[in-house]
Amino acid sequence: MVVSRDKAPTAQETFMQMAQAAGLRGRLLVTIGMLILVRLGVFVPVPGIDRAAFQAGIEGNALGGIIGFLDIFSGGGLSALGIFALGILPYINASIIIQLLTAAVPQLEDLQKNEGEAGRRKISQITRYVALGWAVLQSGGIAWLVRQYAEVQGPVFLIQTVLALTAGSMFVMWVGELITERGIGNGASLLIFVNIVSTLPTSLGQTIQLAESGDRSLVGGVIILLLVFLAMIVGIVFVQEGTRRIPIISARRQVGRRLYLERSSYLPLRLNQGGVMPIIFASAVLILPASVANFFQNDTLNQAVSYLTPGSWVYIGVYLLMILFFSYFYASLIVNPEDMSKNLKKMGSSIPGIRPGRATTEYIERVLNRLTFLGAIFLGLVAIIPTIVEGATQIRTFQGLGATSLLILVGVAIDTAKQVQTYVISQRYEGMVKQ
Repeated sequence: MVVSRDKAPTAQETFMQMAQAAGLRGRLLVTIGMLILVRLGVFVPVPGIDRAAFQAGIEGNALGGIIGFLDIFSGGGLSALGIFALGILPYINASIIIQLLTAAVPQLEDLQKNEGEAGRRKISQITRYVALGWAVLQSGGIAWLVRQYAEVQGPVFLIQTVLALTAGSMFVMWVGELITERGIGNGASLLIFVNIVSTLPTSLGQTIQLAESGDRSLVGGVIILLLVFLAMIVGIVFVQEGTRRIPIISARRQVGRRLYLERSSYLPLRLNQGGVMPIIFASAVLILPASVANFFQNDTLNQAVSYLTPGSWVYIGVYLLMILFFSYFYASLIVNPEDMSKNLKKMGSSIPGIRPGRATTEYIERVLNRLTFLGAIFLGLVAIIPTIVEGATQIRTFQGLGATSLLILVGVAIDTAKQVQTYVISQRYEGMVKQ
């Protein structure tokens, strides 16, 4: 097969490399094998729990709504109370905490920026310890909530449940790191991706049953809902890949007798800097009132929380404001205009028409604020459109597949496809060298 090194790999070339290249094939097999292993572990039950009573107890309860939201990321493991019920959630929470602390603690910031690979390994080790502590806390909370469904009451049940859930979470974390190191794609993201995909057959089956019922209004609602989801997927791809390219000019340099002329390039700023994180943060904050009200069983709290029922206008308004706030918050953590300005000055580069230093910092801040606002509006629309359409069509079979799930699915698919293409291109160049 003749290929051009300047062209992106075609689908035919990609599949040929997957089948023939030993390195890429091995990575794919490791990834698929580990993902299957984790999915099997979801159905291994935590011992000592009456599952029939547990399922009956969470139906129609505020606790059921919390478990339903977290179940999206554990692939049904939490509602089934499997040993992998926590999944990769403790590791993700620990990563978010360390990322926030890195911007606030100078020692962590120094490890990340100045210590190179050794510093990054140290931060990874700290993240693992935080994930272990977080897993113990979450396991203890789950054990305390389900203690009333234990077959044998007492501290022994609490201890064995905490040990089982914590060990399962640590194993899933190890699998995620193994996939990242020896497989294809980001392990943690792929584990969440597979857990979300695992809920699709049930949703699709229920939707097909509604369409086959013969009710024309339901059939029309199903078609509208599917078209909205397809349009949202296309929109997510465009926005996730969208960047603002700020032009940059590098100054002339003379090295010895050689004169390097001005070179033009660009500084890419993504439209959606935070990805799915603002939606995850906003959803987690909105779940807290229901969790507190469920814990204290207070009538006043329950009355106040009732206004934040998903689908209500109060809920939608607060949700949009929270997404806007966390979009700006997360963008400020990822991109530092002052650091960008200093780096450009060190490299002898500048933005045309903008003076180096403070003026460059202010210009990048203005551009970043506008991009963040547009990205937040997009995230808000993606978050509320499924709820509005489901309410209008009365088709709620995809209720678990919301905005967060769609963003994760599309984002992980794009990133994994890019990494596969990178391996295919590297194999292409290796073949050219051997020739």
